[in-house]
Amino acid sequence: MSRVLLVDDDIELAAMLREYLEQEGFEAVAVHDGESGVREALSGRYAIAVLDVMMPRLNGVEALRQIRAGSRLPVLMLTARGDDIDRIIGLELGADDYVPKPCSPRELVARLRAILRRVAGTAEASTAAEPLVVGPLSMWPERRSASWRQQPLDLTSTEFSILEVLARQAGRVVSKSEISELALGRPLARFDRSIDVHVSSIRQKLGARPDGSSWIQTIRGQGYQLVKA
Repeated sequence: MSRVLLVDDDIELAAMLREYLEQEGFEAVAVHDGESGVREALSGRYAIAVLDVMMPRLNGVEALRQIRAGSRLPVLMLTARGDDIDRIIGLELGADDYVPKPCSPRELVARLRAILRRVAGTAEASTAAEPLVVGPLSMWPERRSASWRQQPLDLTSTEFSILEVLARQAGRVVSKSEISELALGRPLARFDRSIDVHVSSIRQKLGARPDGSSWIQTIRGQGYQLVKA
């Protein structure tokens, strides 16, 4: 059973979501302010957190910032429908995905399960397993770990999944639709910029190639391509 932390100041909505999650086999705990959400998220007792952006005192974006300073706990953001600014900021800070409000409990559960599948891995995976190697990049999908130029590469779970998709098809263009299906576990929605934001973050972590260009190239109208060497 996966324990889910719900952080939302809408008490009635949180209660409804908690009840639905429990019917779907999750264990859910709800808190109603950002400060409590940060404290619970850092406790190590949860598999994933659902964090509302709009909360009094400590809003969801700042709460996520504090969580990411001390934890890689997967976080799904709840954002106001059409509010691209909070959505993009959340993704840049390391949110794994977002769901616009109002959302259906069924969609929320589907997103949670997709994220948990991505981060599941296997704790018993052998450290000797052959890595996926592309130029200076080495990835161990079983352990959800990666290195860049032989140094640990700090990636969120979603960034890891996207980079793995690009690495497995290094040298060829991968469409955003394919990345969304394979890495996020969902179809690409119209006007969805989450892939772009995650790729931008990965680019910053990889740095530039010797000629100053990016290791992940944008092929306009087609998608992204990880350069082999």
